[in-house]
Amino acid sequence: MPVTVLDIEQHLLLLELQAPFDKRDVQLARRKMAKRWHPDVAPAGRQFEHERHLKAINEAADQLERLAEGSRGGRVSRNAVKVSAAAARREREEAGRRAYEAEQRAREHAQDRAKHDPFGSRVPDHSVVHRYARCQSYPEWGVGTVEGIYFSNAENDGEEVQQWARVRFSHGIRTVPAGSMRFVDFSKPDPAEERVERFMLAAQRAMAEGEYLLAAQRLIYARDAEPRNVAVLRLMTLAFWQAGKLEEAARAVRDWARVDGSRPAAHRFAARIYEDMGAVDLAEEAAERAARRGPSDAGAWERLGRLRLRLMDREGALGALRRALALGAGEEVHELVIQALAIEPRAAQAVH
Repeated sequence: MPVTVLDIEQHLLLLELQAPFDKRDVQLARRKMAKRWHPDVAPAGRQFEHERHLKAINEAADQLERLAEGSRGGRVSRNAVKVSAAAARREREEAGRRAYEAEQRAREHAQDRAKHDPFGSRVPDHSVVHRYARCQSYPEWGVGTVEGIYFSNAENDGEEVQQWARVRFSHGIRTVPAGSMRFVDFSKPDPAEERVERFMLAAQRAMAEGEYLLAAQRLIYARDAEPRNVAVLRLMTLAFWQAGKLEEAARAVRDWARVDGSRPAAHRFAARIYEDMGAVDLAEEAAERAARRGPSDAGAWERLGRLRLRLMDREGALGALRRALALGAGEEVHELVIQALAIEPRAAQAVH
């Protein structure tokens, strides 16, 4: 609970009193203000206002008298009033901040409820046969308790009737289309294949909507179910890469390469990710592995030659670019060959 600070400055304003003051000064000020604000002398219709003001004056005078009695020499100094005023201002600011934060929390709660629990005040339109279910669109929410089935637009002719399920998950109540719910039978185990399928489907839906980071987070659940699933690791790499999370994408592509390293796809992705990270040496190593595992891919040899060119590896770049030309690469490779030939052999050897 916040500590209430005595606001001496406000009490002095009520009594029209100035510091320094003692108990006698407060008593004289009380009598003076009582004559002015007594309800018996109030104009017609203002008796209640005078009564409230006189009550505030008496309360302020009582507190100031007690303060004067406890002060050194029975007198309150100007400095004490300044200190009290500063503390009172700080308390008012803190109270205002707490009130503003409470109002914001209440507003956010109301918005969240309007968005996720619009049927919270309604009686369900349909009883629930299967109590436990998970949402196929958001499988990371886990298993929730279905509390009711509702229908919207049921009274409007010509509009499609929509069926909704109100479900309580661990993180709160959500209202979702009833068709997106899949009821859970706890008498049967939850196979890893079903979890992978569930999270893969949700991740693909998120990627189609441009929410790549959400898709990657869902794919983590799928990977935990089947750590060696190539499709999951490939899609996770792509999702992190599209989300701009290059370090996470690099870890995902390394896991993919450990599982499916005999094929060039993982190494090709790794070369691009490392290049975006600025790790040209790692990108060159990954590009070389991709070219060795896919020797008929002209693009792989072209990428390897370009990366070796950035590393000032004249002979290595020329060898890779000539392989790309032999496989039918475009005119851009000729320009890269010219750039490689322009590197001085001695300068290239000095770099290595």
